[in-house]
Amino acid sequence: MAVTTSPQTPIPVGEVSRLIGGWIDRLGAVWVEGQITQLSRRPGAGVVFLTLRDPSHDISLSVTCYRQVFDKVADVVSEGARVVVHAKPEWYAPRGQLSLRAAEIKPVGVGELLARLEQLKKSLAAEGLFAADRKKPLPFLPQLIGLVCGRASAAERDVLENARLRWPAVRFAVRNVPVQGVHAVPQVIEAVKELDGLPEVDVIIVARGGGSVEDLLPFSDERLIRTVAAARTPVVSAIGHEPDTPLLDLVADLRASTPTDAAKKTVPDVGEELARIQQLRERALRAVTGFLDREERGLAAALHRPSMERPQRMVEDREEQVTALLARGRRTLGHLLDRADSELSHTLARVVALSPKATLERGYAVLQKPDGTAVRAPSEVGADEELRARVAEGEFRVRVAGVPGAVTPPA
Repeated sequence: MAVTTSPQTPIPVGEVSRLIGGWIDRLGAVWVEGQITQLSRRPGAGVVFLTLRDPSHDISLSVTCYRQVFDKVADVVSEGARVVVHAKPEWYAPRGQLSLRAAEIKPVGVGELLARLEQLKKSLAAEGLFAADRKKPLPFLPQLIGLVCGRASAAERDVLENARLRWPAVRFAVRNVPVQGVHAVPQVIEAVKELDGLPEVDVIIVARGGGSVEDLLPFSDERLIRTVAAARTPVVSAIGHEPDTPLLDLVADLRASTPTDAAKKTVPDVGEELARIQQLRERALRAVTGFLDREERGLAAALHRPSMERPQRMVEDREEQVTALLARGRRTLGHLLDRADSELSHTLARVVALSPKATLERGYAVLQKPDGTAVRAPSEVGADEELRARVAEGEFRVRVAGVPGAVTPPA
């Protein structure tokens, strides 16, 4: 319940401590899970002191229990172990300290941890954090690599040495952090965020050597998984050995089986690249040489064609064709003219044969009246009528003697 106070009516510190103790007493016994970070077992003492820490947050509580309670799990519980404690919160009023009085301690088994990880894995996969389309490609040649690893660890040595053997000019920004224990998760997260915030860092490697399931638990922490998923920089996971599969492997943009493998997958080998460049140069040279050879052969074949060796031959061939066509045209025109001439001669002969002039040339004459009308019968003229007589060589005038229509006997 709230307490009414004011600057004029404050309550003493002891009263505040007493009230807090009363509120805490009403909480009752609870089951608490955490990791043991400190363990104190004084010889002859009947009480064991523990410090229980939340593996995912920087929060810890003091725990006390009777020796007989701890002795039940003393063989399987030590510093760094995860346990579940059934305890009642207690408030030590003189010092204002909160602690837990444990009545039962149970170690968290590997099977239970794996079951929890599997459940978390399904939950994160359902959100799409492990989807392949979220993976970012690694740069071919990173200029600066961020490395998160333990201080002076074999993982750090493996990554640095193998990367520099492959590409001596590669640079690293190393962040040494705890890679197991209660401080691992927050410090690894802080290191990843720091490196991700540096624009010159091209890729981040999170590396750790092998270990037990409990040792690798920080790299399956949900907060770390979400931090890596939100990073803009590609992240390479190199945790443990090949059989180890923390959840960081699933969310990372690239999984490496070992720290050495991470160096090989992140940094190209300068020898291999030089050999590849040499192969490409030789391939390009062969391609260009082959192209030039083909073009040269094609040019030689073109130059050996008759049209290229004797260009005038085409004109000569065409000249012969033109001459032949011209002669054919002349023959055809000659035949046409000869036929037309023959037809004209025959027509002229027929015209001449039918012409009155031809009749006159045979000794006939045509009598015409003054008006040019031809006389066809004796009855058409009268006595003493003057007529014109047309003969082959000209004409002359004649006069009609006798009676028209009378027949004059020959003399």
